[in-house]
Amino acid sequence: MRPVLPRFGVIALALGALASTAPLGAARALELAQTPEAVTAPAARPTSAAAVELRARQAAEDILKAMRDGDAKLRYAQFAPDLQRMTSPWLVEMNMRRQPKVRGWRITAVIPGMESSTVEATLQTSAGERSLLMVIDENGLLAGYHFNVADQPAEKVVRDFMDALTNGRFVLASSFLSQELQEEVSAAGLQRKWQLLQRRTGNFLKVRRIARSESTADMKLLLVNTQFTRTTDNLFVILDNKNQIVGVDFPSDARIAPPANQP
Repeated sequence: MRPVLPRFGVIALALGALASTAPLGAARALELAQTPEAVTAPAARPTSAAAVELRARQAAEDILKAMRDGDAKLRYAQFAPDLQRMTSPWLVEMNMRRQPKVRGWRITAVIPGMESSTVEATLQTSAGERSLLMVIDENGLLAGYHFNVADQPAEKVVRDFMDALTNGRFVLASSFLSQELQEEVSAAGLQRKWQLLQRRTGNFLKVRRIARSESTADMKLLLVNTQFTRTTDNLFVILDNKNQIVGVDFPSDARIAPPANQP
């Protein structure tokens, strides 16, 4: 089992003031205004990291506003292309209806990166306070996200993950993965794994049972007993101490046997 980141320039030419000066003074002033030192004043040029941070913060604010307003079409438009291919405005709307209502938020951290930036926010919702981590790409679009569910039972986290996975909501399912695992297994990757599994086992019917197999201070291993049309098999889900999914084991050689006649 394998447990599974502008440029700104300011050029100011006071030509209006030159009109009232003597010809030589105006020519000299214009010459000075056109020198490289005047064009590239260091104090007027913000750093590239600062510009990336500002763009990521603004993108996060826009995403959170769409969540607050329940605007599914805008929320879908804010997804990066890879996520858009895995969902639709209708699925986004269905998911938003299931989530607690967002009433307000506070951005607590923005970590700029070369290809993507990480934004952390605390949300005030109808179900209480929730922590959200967003990955914003270089175009200001949402490339991934993860809600902090450390205060929930591990069994509920896995059940919600399986519910999203088995109902084709792969973007939502991906949000249960840790940021590191999302970088390795995309929403499209989850879809491929799930579809390949069902080629061997037949179509998914139901999750029969979720049980904790092993548990330590840092890791939890949960067994998901799953019934398909041609067999019943076990999936294993590994969570860290924050209830982030850090590994999902899809059986690579499922035994094709009649499903057990148990409820």
